[in-house]
Amino acid sequence: MKNKAVTFQTQLMCNRSLENEALDTNCLTESLFSSHKDEYPEHEPASLGQLYQAKLEELCAENQNVSDSTGTIGRSKGASVSSSHQQISVAVVTEFVRWNEEALTRCTLFSSQPATLAANVKAVFTCLLDQVSQYITDGLERARDSLTEAAAMRERFVLGTSVSRRVAAAAASAAEAAAAAGESSFRSFMVAVQRCGSSVAIVQQYFANSISRLLLPVDGVHAASCEEMATAMSSAEGAAHKGLQQCIETVMAEVERLLSAEQKATDYRSPDDGMAPDHRPTNACTRVVAYLSRVLEAAFTALEGLNKQAFLTELGNRLYKGLLNHWQKFTFNPSGGLRLKRDITEYGEFVRSFNAPSVDEKFELLGILANVFIVAPESLSSLFEGTPSIRKDAQRFIQLRDDYKSAKLASRLSSLWSSSS
Repeated sequence: MKNKAVTFQTQLMCNRSLENEALDTNCLTESLFSSHKDEYPEHEPASLGQLYQAKLEELCAENQNVSDSTGTIGRSKGASVSSSHQQISVAVVTEFVRWNEEALTRCTLFSSQPATLAANVKAVFTCLLDQVSQYITDGLERARDSLTEAAAMRERFVLGTSVSRRVAAAAASAAEAAAAAGESSFRSFMVAVQRCGSSVAIVQQYFANSISRLLLPVDGVHAASCEEMATAMSSAEGAAHKGLQQCIETVMAEVERLLSAEQKATDYRSPDDGMAPDHRPTNACTRVVAYLSRVLEAAFTALEGLNKQAFLTELGNRLYKGLLNHWQKFTFNPSGGLRLKRDITEYGEFVRSFNAPSVDEKFELLGILANVFIVAPESLSSLFEGTPSIRKDAQRFIQLRDDYKSAKLASRLSSLWSSSS
């Protein structure tokens, strides 16, 4: 295609230099190249397709060479190690656009009428949409595969309670390796999402700067091309959405593992030995917040706009529900209730970075809910007068008080709940 375009352009330049009015050289040139111009709409997309396939084969060969050089060493470090060499490359997408720009020049050269030009430009741009859509979608799917592999590693080391110490220790070590693979996969996916967004922005900018003006003269072509662009990118959006859901599952699985491993019964039911209460957050809380701070740094960098808001809001809601379920495994005395409030404060301060008001409200209500473990039994009835929305959770939490049976709270509060419902 390049050779034909160069030949045609050179001939037109020669025609202008001849300045022989007796001979219509332009007509002769048009006649000579007419068959090539007629075939152009078929040949250009085919040429772009060949370039694309050759590039994919080149990238595949590079990935294979890297994989061969790392061997089993890389594979032993986690499921996501190999995928780091298959990340979406903005440079590759930029190369796709450069090919399209070159094709656009040939379009203008071989298309003399506005309608023909618009049709050919649209076909050439559609090639770019197909190429970028397939490339970034495949890249996101590879990153998702790593998340799936890490999840499979986690499931493999879920044990029952009746196991020996040796087996439990081995499983704990394996679970930590699975957690490391999950965190690595999370980061890789966020990089893929960020590069996907950059790639889409490059295509949109190219359309606005170079394609749009050539389509506008013909009714309906510009709108059709915009619709094609939205459709082409929808497959990548679908893969990104599924992967972000997997990222949330990955984060919550590690949060649950840390809570299960680090939270002790004595954290919330400390002995009444006359010692001053511990006002520090529990070790489990500290570990969870440190993990979330570390891993979500990648999400804060990669995600933007509505995607970021939706991701963090859903994660915040999942964290809220996960903590509620976790705390229902424990029994609380008043000093333990104070420790719980300290944990809730720590979690609440962290989720404020999500900028999700609905999540902030949930954690504020958790702080109120924790008061059921601190106040005297006779004060429980007035505790939720201003916040009836958490009465259902309060009923469950009151049953976790260490004096629930001895203070006969069930009978004392039953009339209250029935009268207020």
